Amino acid sequence: MTGPTNNALGWMLDEVLKVPEARHAILLSADGMLRAYSKDIDRDDAERLAAGLSGVQSISRSTAEFCGTPHTPWRQTLIEFADGYVFLVAAGEGAYLAVSTGEDVDMEAVTYRMHKLVDRLGKELTSPARQDTGSPA
Repeated sequence: MTGPTNNALGWMLDEVLKVPEARHAILLSADGMLRAYSKDIDRDDAERLAAGLSGVQSISRSTAEFCGTPHTPWRQTLIEFADGYVFLVAAGEGAYLAVSTGEDVDMEAVTYRMHKLVDRLGKELTSPARQDTGSPA
């Protein structure tokens, strides 16, 4: 996967935004690190949103038992606002793809493009948890 300072996958996120009303896309890790972002969002905003959205996916996963069993895997969260939506999907082990849209978006088209992007990138989207290097600070 690309490092946190490299936006090499950003152009691929732009593909998801070809749906009318789609605004921004970011790729993040489970621990809130920004991995990639689309062209119309600045890096500082993308980093802040990645941190927040990592919390959203964590909370969403913790409510699995509400749908049946505590071990039901989380796949997707949809957040609705007065002016649009945020879609958040699993994108590999420890990686998540988020897309923001306007309120009149074709939801099916957005989720379809998101899942196609996840399939297309495959291993590129896998973002294992950071490991402690064991070196003193």
